[in-house]
Amino acid sequence: MKTYLDGILAAHRAAAGDDERRLDDLIERASGREAVRGLRRSLVSVAEGGDVAVIAEVKRRSPSKGPLAPDLDPVALARDYEAGGAAAMSVLTDVEFFGGSSDDLAAARSAGALPVLRKDFTVDARDVVDARLMGADCVLLIAAALDQPELVDFMALARQVGLDALVEIHDEGELERAVDAGADLIGVNQRDLVTFAVDTDRAVRMAPQMPAGVVRVAESGITGPADAAVLAEAGYHAVLVGESLVTSGDPRGATAALRVARR
Repeated sequence: MKTYLDGILAAHRAAAGDDERRLDDLIERASGREAVRGLRRSLVSVAEGGDVAVIAEVKRRSPSKGPLAPDLDPVALARDYEAGGAAAMSVLTDVEFFGGSSDDLAAARSAGALPVLRKDFTVDARDVVDARLMGADCVLLIAAALDQPELVDFMALARQVGLDALVEIHDEGELERAVDAGADLIGVNQRDLVTFAVDTDRAVRMAPQMPAGVVRVAESGITGPADAAVLAEAGYHAVLVGESLVTSGDPRGATAALRVARR
């Protein structure tokens, strides 16, 4: 059965097929970038302090909900997130399906000191290096979008250019693949790839199956502090939250409430 992800991936793979840039040239350019801020390190620091590490997302729209905050100011939003105690930010850079851009990422990162995840559909080695070139500190690798050799190679390339890599999974089989690839930062997406519905039990079920040493992130369907508290109790270090923050009317306060949810 085709999923919503299939169409998105097809578009990204077509774009990658038309890309004539040489990977070696991009890697050379990336070597001259400023030092990354350490997203994984930031999540661990907050979690070890007893709070929920919040990855607050700059998100204009989604394929399922349509426009969420199409006119958001990434600089103002980033400042609110940092003031609210976020440990990191996630910025959508997919243009066609999510209305994001590399400009949003650059603007959000320049607004403060938070490390930034490039939230996009990584299907080509050049996508990994592009994340570094546009200023990201971490790249997203979706296990369902990649075969195992791609996942292993992209993990290695991310480390080569200095990036953390968040490997997103949905089930036990993908968890095994992520661990085999050497992932030490794993996100469980509670959104079903077939129905696009949110399964709020998915992350809780997956948490105890993750090995020691893995920083655990819960993604999707987190509507407020009550959800964050349940996930923290299940063993998650961090929650990645977009929709409920950008539509809250008070992103600073909403971020702060998520951070202290386990107190």
